[in-house]
Amino acid sequence: MEFLTEDIRIVIWVVKAGRRLGKSARAIYRGAMTDRFSFSLTATSGKARTGVISTPRGDIRTPAFMPVGTAATVKAMMPESVRATGADILLGNTYHLMLRPGAERIAHLGGLHRFMNWERPILTDSGGFQVMSLAELRKLTEEGVSFKSHIDGSKHMLSPERSMEIQKLLGSDIVMCFDECPALPADRARIAESMRLSMRWADRSREAFGDRPGHALFGIQQGGLEQDFRQESAEALIQIGFDGYAVGGLAVGEGQAAMFGCLDFAADMLPVDKPRYLMGVGKPDDIVGAVKRGIDMMDCVLPSRSGRTGQAFTRRGVVNIKNARHADDPRPLDEACTCPACSNYSRAYLHHVFRSQEIISSMLLTWHNLHYFQEIMQGMRDAIAEDRFEAWEADFHAGRSEGDIPPLTANRS
Repeated sequence: MEFLTEDIRIVIWVVKAGRRLGKSARAIYRGAMTDRFSFSLTATSGKARTGVISTPRGDIRTPAFMPVGTAATVKAMMPESVRATGADILLGNTYHLMLRPGAERIAHLGGLHRFMNWERPILTDSGGFQVMSLAELRKLTEEGVSFKSHIDGSKHMLSPERSMEIQKLLGSDIVMCFDECPALPADRARIAESMRLSMRWADRSREAFGDRPGHALFGIQQGGLEQDFRQESAEALIQIGFDGYAVGGLAVGEGQAAMFGCLDFAADMLPVDKPRYLMGVGKPDDIVGAVKRGIDMMDCVLPSRSGRTGQAFTRRGVVNIKNARHADDPRPLDEACTCPACSNYSRAYLHHVFRSQEIISSMLLTWHNLHYFQEIMQGMRDAIAEDRFEAWEADFHAGRSEGDIPPLTANRS
């Protein structure tokens, strides 16, 4: 048997194990080969990158957009529908899930994947951003943040250790370390104080996370728009050591130009061989601009929230389906789109069900928006793989600058 390669030995083991356990060789082999978290970078085009994050629950193609399932659901969507849009991973919200239904309850019911019927990867945020937004309802100390629930006023404490515990109970595949995120603009002293507290909390998060094969912990770079603080933060995180790195503290009121200016240097400070995640972004042109600057992962509530308010994102820009111009329009929302809303329904119908406050309006427009965002991601992945990202980006902006198709000319007797 000495001549057998390691791969052949694994196959033999898989077959024998499958016979013993009554499972298919394919299922056993898949589990044997994907029991850890890893990232492989496959191509670049300028600073734009494409690759694959491998997890025990499946691969995540990058650049990746993560739909937000705040309370264990992407609003107005079934999990299988979210997957059909092309999503490889969802985001869950630690703060909301710890308050309702409770992390311990979710763990008792089999974990977040089983609870929400999503068997692919899940990333959970740490809860820090939501807690920081509570303002008068919270108190910040070195230990963590004490706060009152926005639901019932009950008192809670979130610390790096408790955040890691909650995310472990949820069973998420990618865990975010606990951090503080000050709103911008802020003075340098406030930004420095917050960033250094976040770095101390990152160290405590790493310690509390421990050794969890198949699960990943991401550190979060802070420092506002200040290049020296971003560098200090990146160096501290790299010294601690994480499976991936997020750029935090952006998309909090600074504007797109300032955000891109920060990303021009912030992403380059992070390790090349680890995933880079821009938190809470964003609009289609924000996403493209972030990928151009070396970002691999993004999340935002915008496509689902906008869908519920009658706003659709298309390759020609934004369409407000509530506008009266669509009431008699038999054309699809976007004739090049293959989502159910565009394939099966007219603008007139979408206008009608939105105006009538029918539930199907939120379902169809959310599906369309998520589908479009995933089409953007696939377009960028293909362009990067073929080293033509710059040309793809120019076409993307040219198409959106055209604006919506002209309204139909009324022709009634």
